[in-house]
Amino acid sequence: NPKSYIISDITISGVKFLDKSTLISISGLKLGDEIIIPGDDISNAIRKLWKQGLFSDISININKIEDNQASLNINLKELPKLSKFKFEGEIKKHEITSLKEQLKLMRGKILSENLIKNSIYKIQLYFYDKGFNNVKVDYNTEEDKETINGSSITFSINKGPRIKIKDIIIHGRKLRENKNKNLFDSRDITYAISDQVISRRMKETKKKKWWRIFKSSKFNQENLNNDLISIIEKYNEKGFRDARILKDSFYLNSDNTINIEIWIHEGEPYKYRNIKFVGNTKYSDKELLNKLSIKEGDIYDKSILDSRIYGNQNGTDISSLYLDDGYLFFNATLIESANDKNEIDLEIRIFEGQQARVNKVKVSGNTKTNDHVIMREIRTKPGDLFKRSDIIRTQRELAALDYFNPETLGNIEINPDQIRNSVDIIYNVEEKSSDRINVSGGWGAGRIIGQLAVTFNNFSAQNIFKKNKWTPLPSGDGQRLTLSASSNGVYYQNYNIQFIEPWLGGKKPTSLSVSLYKNIFSNGAEGENRESTEITGASIGLGKRLKNPDD
Repeated sequence: NPKSYIISDITISGVKFLDKSTLISISGLKLGDEIIIPGDDISNAIRKLWKQGLFSDISININKIEDNQASLNINLKELPKLSKFKFEGEIKKHEITSLKEQLKLMRGKILSENLIKNSIYKIQLYFYDKGFNNVKVDYNTEEDKETINGSSITFSINKGPRIKIKDIIIHGRKLRENKNKNLFDSRDITYAISDQVISRRMKETKKKKWWRIFKSSKFNQENLNNDLISIIEKYNEKGFRDARILKDSFYLNSDNTINIEIWIHEGEPYKYRNIKFVGNTKYSDKELLNKLSIKEGDIYDKSILDSRIYGNQNGTDISSLYLDDGYLFFNATLIESANDKNEIDLEIRIFEGQQARVNKVKVSGNTKTNDHVIMREIRTKPGDLFKRSDIIRTQRELAALDYFNPETLGNIEINPDQIRNSVDIIYNVEEKSSDRINVSGGWGAGRIIGQLAVTFNNFSAQNIFKKNKWTPLPSGDGQRLTLSASSNGVYYQNYNIQFIEPWLGGKKPTSLSVSLYKNIFSNGAEGENRESTEITGASIGLGKRLKNPDD
């Protein structure tokens, strides 16, 4: 029978290393609060403490009741912190190194049940990938008396035998005439897809040749699933659009190896018959067919068809033709129909839409390089027609600066507005260090030869006299400063300082370079017999980027 009580006192028990007042605050229970016991207030307090991930057991009890007042005790069992961990079993040093990288366990982590289960799962996953499908992992924890509230954990690993593939048996493959006589062992017949195409490795048996479909002879269920998909993709590339895996199975042999059986339905190869376009007004059927480069009688290949319409890296697909002329909302729908002769009639329905213009262009993620340095390399300007090629060119120009991580330059946000026929573009960048230091030295002709050169690739001359910009040198304006010195002792010395501004005035890519140098030559003698020559000079240069024949 739930009753209402006023909390008169709250105590904490079972805790040695955590602040008790903080734990009471986390629970949400307060002196003087009126609560119902049993009720949601107690359940919520336990839930809030449990979310901290610091305890293995939590309970709340009543110490005493006087009239309508209750004194509560929160009883907690603290989880220990990880002090160290190790592995036991027949595992090698390089495997231990790899496991440490996989687990990423660090001293001071709370040794929770979830952490232990995740660690065991990662260990099993690591050995599954190595072909040890029967791996077993156990663990044991011990209190570490040298560490406050610390415990060590030992993972006991029994890899078991490595499961290897003995035979791969493929059912349902048809023999066909081979006019080239060179696809399969120089015979006059061949499979629809040669075994070399399907598989990755060969294994000879006494009766037949079977070709493995794995990177190595170890068995891995995930690899099998991926390879079954790859087999169908290979069939599709050869025109077998009806090909599918009927079923597959594997079984263990007495010698601890695996046999794999695959049942395939090949179907018959398809060819293109009629190809027509519907809805195109900007480009004629002839122009689009030239881009498509598929004609009547060609083998049906879905992957080639998709690449000729969308996403060709060389920009020779139909979508690039439209996207480079502002048609951002272009779309193509493929309608395929097949007859009883395995011929495909293809209808490509084109939606061109309206040409879109660039509205806003933003840069995000630059913490060191100033916006104007990036914006001057961007080819997509507000008011211009949207062009896919301009975005690709911008990516290339930003990568050439060597200021940003090239792997993140492809993260470009394109936000179209079909109502206004406009698009906002956001270029996301990630700064990286681009400065260079080069030190070299050697010994020859009885003397030491040395060279030192330091290059600051993203220098800022205008911030030299601003103390708050020295981190450690003023940077962000895309200028280059190089300091170098070389010497072989008293015989020769060279000192050089060079400054390059790639965009003089900031509007055009006209570069200005200024350098100061000093060379000292001598006969190496000392005193009155010393003869030397000093050359001190300066140079200045202007460079202009040409637009013809290519900028």
